[in-house]
This record gives sequence, structure tokens and C-alpha cells, in this order.
Amino acid sequence: MSTTRRTFGALTAGAALAALAPTTAAHAVPGRRRLIAHDDFRRGLGQWATELQGGGSVTAARGVLEIDVPSGATVWFRRRLEGPYVLAYTATPVSAGGVNDRVSDLNNFWNATDVRSPGDLFATPRGGALEEYDHLTTYYAGYGANYNTTTRLRRYVGEPGVRPLIYDYTEPLLVPNEPNRVRIVSDGSTVRWWNNGRLVFDYTDPQPYTGGHFAFRTVWSHFRITDFRVWRLAPKHP
Repeated sequence: MSTTRRTFGALTAGAALAALAPTTAAHAVPGRRRLIAHDDFRRGLGQWATELQGGGSVTAARGVLEIDVPSGATVWFRRRLEGPYVLAYTATPVSAGGVNDRVSDLNNFWNATDVRSPGDLFATPRGGALEEYDHLTTYYAGYGANYNTTTRLRRYVGEPGVRPLIYDYTEPLLVPNEPNRVRIVSDGSTVRWWNNGRLVFDYTDPQPYTGGHFAFRTVWSHFRITDFRVWRLAPKHP
């Protein structure tokens, strides 16, 4: 599979124009969406499963999911999601002098299935190291900063050592203490990842992953996440 390494400004003209305004799917018109999942992060981690490579802290209280970790961490939404849907959250990379306040790696898995246990993602244990996720079929967005100077979209195919790269940008990257308002669109073959109203990834998958699990993924960093929501999209052509 060919890869695309370029600056974000070198997006195709159509995608660049689309980034100037929210898409219909990401901010659906009345009647096209309904809320199917959410977490206000006031009642603990009951809706989430954590996989930590080297310890650290993951908490949900007072409206914030706080991930403060010294190495790899994946925080899964326990409920399997089926498309078409729009998923939204806000994530702020913390830079306040803490030991893990490195500002790096705001990443997501979505529509994830483990080929070793297709009916139950959590039946196969994982310890948080990145290579352990090679057995997934999933989309993976990696939004970089610090030593990680690329922002990438991958489509995992469930094979160890194989992580096909779809897009590879040198920007945009994270800004310390600035909120990232993310929208993920999973609508059949349409795969989109937005941040603060900008269309970062726009991919048409001829063999799409249309359902599976969502996760936050990061490495040696500190994030505060709020306002997790998922909406069901009605069919484009009822």
C-alpha cells in the first residue's frame, strides 16, 4: 500500500475546502443523529477498561477522565459500537511540570476487533505495549508532538508487524494545554477524523471496518478528557 507523507497543508483541494466548515456528518442536521452513548466522567471507570504498560494513573471523577502515565496506555470503551456513528470528545494535553507532562501522542483506536477473539475484545489479555495491538483489525489515528513529530492514520489488518500507513503528516501537532475537540466519523466506507473543526484525515475504505471498540491511546503523557459522546447517524439514503 502506498503511503502519503506531507504537511497537512498539502491535503487535496476538496479536503482542504471541507476543513473550513463542519461536515454534515460531524455536525449532523436535525433528524440525522441520536445519542447512543456518553460518559460525563463523574461515576468512575465503569464504562472503561485500562491496559497499562508501566503503571500510572487513570481516573474518572468530577467530569474529567485523567490519564497520567509513564509509558504505553490504552483506555477502552467497553461497549462495542456499530456504525454509522459520530464520536466526539475533548482532550487537553497537560503541561504543568508533572513527571509525565511530556505532551505527546493523542491517539485513538476505533472499530477495533481482536482476530484472536473476534466476539470479545477483552477475552485476550494485553499489557499496553504498542506491538500487542498488531492482532487488531482497526483504524488508528496518531496525533503527535514532542519527539513524535508526525500525525498519522493507519489501518491495522490483524497481522503482527503489519500496520499499513494511510496518511503521514508533519503537522498539525499538539499544543501544550490547548484543548483538542475531536470528531470521528464512521459512516460505511467514509472514515474521518477532525480536530478543532479541521479535517485531519479523510479516507474512503473499499473494505471498511464498520463496527468494533473505541480507545484512547497514549505513551508517557498526561491528558484530561471531557465530554465523551457517540451519536447514531441515520442512513444517508433512507
